[in-house]
Amino acid sequence: MQHEAPPGALPEVGDRPRFHYDRSVGDRIVTWPNALSAARLAGVPVFLWLVLGPRSATGDIIAAGLLGLAGISDWLDGKLARMLNQTSRLGQLLDPAADRLYILATVIALAVRGIIPWWLFAVIAGREVFVALALVELRRRTDYGALQVSFVGKAATLCLMYGFPLLFLGAHGGLTSEVIRIIAWAFTVWGVALYWWAALLYLSEIRDLVKGAATS
Repeated sequence: MQHEAPPGALPEVGDRPRFHYDRSVGDRIVTWPNALSAARLAGVPVFLWLVLGPRSATGDIIAAGLLGLAGISDWLDGKLARMLNQTSRLGQLLDPAADRLYILATVIALAVRGIIPWWLFAVIAGREVFVALALVELRRRTDYGALQVSFVGKAATLCLMYGFPLLFLGAHGGLTSEVIRIIAWAFTVWGVALYWWAALLYLSEIRDLVKGAATS
């Protein structure tokens, strides 16, 4: 989880308050938040094996639990970073990388299993490519290394991290699975919509920063 800006630290671009870019964070590597992010990353191949290997109800339940733990650790590492004053540049890179890798791994697995259509995979993967290219341009033309995650972006990730495990749980027979599947699709549709909304907000932010760098 990205770290919150202190009160009054939001820089201005034009007449609008913008996201906070903290350049004062340390270079520490061995911290509790970084350890949680690293553990979350290490869980990705385990998750993929669970959903693409056994393809059983038990495997899907364990995989859904793993996704749930990943979501909890996403909140916890940011909380610890602020509480223990262990904010770091590595953490600012590891945390969103872990989020995106889990989302990408999950949509690939869902598409391979036939639980979601491939066009939905393309919509989500296309968003990642869109943001990645914009960030490459930002780093090429300014000295900003990363953007602060917006509230919309975090809300999108939260919806998807609820929706995706429920899609696995709803992929089996029975009335309970049918109800779970309906709830899962509600979370997923909202999550994808918010995911793209966040991408457009980031694009607006990047455009402002590039223009500001060109005129400074």
